[in-house]
Amino acid sequence: MPLVPWWFNFYSFERFDMETILLLTAVEADGKINKAGLEAATAAKNLASALGGAKLIAGLFGEKASSAAGSLAGAGFEKALAVEDSALAQPRYATDSAACEALVKASGASIVIAPAVSRLQRVIAGVAQRTGGKVDTHLTELNAEGGSPLITRWFYRQRMFAQIKRTQRPWFLTVDPGTCPAHSGSGSLSAEKIAFTPPATQTKVTGLKSPSSGAQTIRPDADLLFVAGAGWCKKQADGQLHVPEAEKTILAFLDKTKASLGGSKSVVDQTGEGAVLSFMGHLNQIGQTGSTPRHPKGLATCCHGEEPHVVGWRFITERRAVNLNANCGWAQGKADVLYVADAFKVMAKVNELL
Repeated sequence: MPLVPWWFNFYSFERFDMETILLLTAVEADGKINKAGLEAATAAKNLASALGGAKLIAGLFGEKASSAAGSLAGAGFEKALAVEDSALAQPRYATDSAACEALVKASGASIVIAPAVSRLQRVIAGVAQRTGGKVDTHLTELNAEGGSPLITRWFYRQRMFAQIKRTQRPWFLTVDPGTCPAHSGSGSLSAEKIAFTPPATQTKVTGLKSPSSGAQTIRPDADLLFVAGAGWCKKQADGQLHVPEAEKTILAFLDKTKASLGGSKSVVDQTGEGAVLSFMGHLNQIGQTGSTPRHPKGLATCCHGEEPHVVGWRFITERRAVNLNANCGWAQGKADVLYVADAFKVMAKVNELL
């Protein structure tokens, strides 16, 4: 039997290539990284630590990309790369995807982490295709197992989750907003500009149209989620409907607290049918067939707290509800606090106190 050097098995079975993690995020028109981008920075930092000190690089793109590098100081980034051009002032697939591709190639990243916001979600699959990588989106947790990244993604309207590993690189990951605290640090970090020639485009942004702050009811960054159920539109103790009063009470609360408005499927489906809340639409729907927001606190009123609705509250940290039925779904361990009371009276008093 031939002799085998002692180092043969050592090098055959152990993996020595260190992962290089790239944080990929856009810089807003004001030269700052938005909250979702800073949360992704925390996710990248945590993953690098879990992997035992992976190389960490920041990749920024936008009209004023280099000016935002300092906000990532203290997160452990070895360096920051920036693609800066006036063509990146507005989101556009052609220019954004080219900028992201340039950053990925310049960094030599094996893992790319980006916030799961519309601008990045729109281009991330295309960038993965151009660089020969794979992509997983809407992740809620990044960890490591056996020296390899282990990611968590929820499926079937947040009713089940999977933990995924991949060997192919580069691996593109988008992290859902609200799953990590936003990075805030101090120090200095300068950006190295990457040469970039924007591709020819056929579209031009001529302006923006958005609802006024008073009309806007969906606020992803709000500290509180307020959910209205169908009970607001039903006959009350006096046998009469009080929809105008309900609208006034709810809108007053939203205006005073700047909370985000959600609705149960039952109240959303009533839109356009008789007594309805005029400002409630399908975009407000929370639950199994709606959205799954992430707010620090949530307050549900006049909804029963059944499983299809409560599944949308999976990532709400503190949950409270107001319902006249002490045996509703919220009372079955789904709410931290249940107020057995009339929501009309409770919210009127809350508005008075506010």
